[in-house]
Amino acid sequence: MAFLLDSGFLYAQLNGRDDHHAEVSAASRISEREPIILPIPAITEITYLLQRDLGIEAVATFLENLSETDFILETPTAEDYRRAAEILRKYNDANIDFVDAVIAAIAERLNITKILTVDRRHFGAFKPRHCAAFSRFPSAYSVLPKLFR
Repeated sequence: MAFLLDSGFLYAQLNGRDDHHAEVSAASRISEREPIILPIPAITEITYLLQRDLGIEAVATFLENLSETDFILETPTAEDYRRAAEILRKYNDANIDFVDAVIAAIAERLNITKILTVDRRHFGAFKPRHCAAFSRFPSAYSVLPKLFR
């Protein structure tokens, strides 16, 4: 079963000063056994955060390293965007953002229940169509490729 990767999780892994860095960096072994899917819209959010907080060199390094990972890059479909719009309307009082809504929509389409995220509140609030709730990680392990450690 694959994991979907949220931008906050990867950003925390890349930014040693982030409050969640130790949490997402704590352990290591699943990346060799389970595919990790990175939705394309999350890349834009990650590069924005990296440039804002760490500068353009951090963005360039991230992009170079991204080209060498085993992440599966997932482009949202037209149906994902429609579903994301439904999700944003349904949870409009929860301050859920576009990337989170698209990740939830992609998870439903691909029947994925595991989300790598530091955003436990938003992904805990979702009521996905395909499962009772998302399993949110990190827990006792981190799952990112060695490239980002």
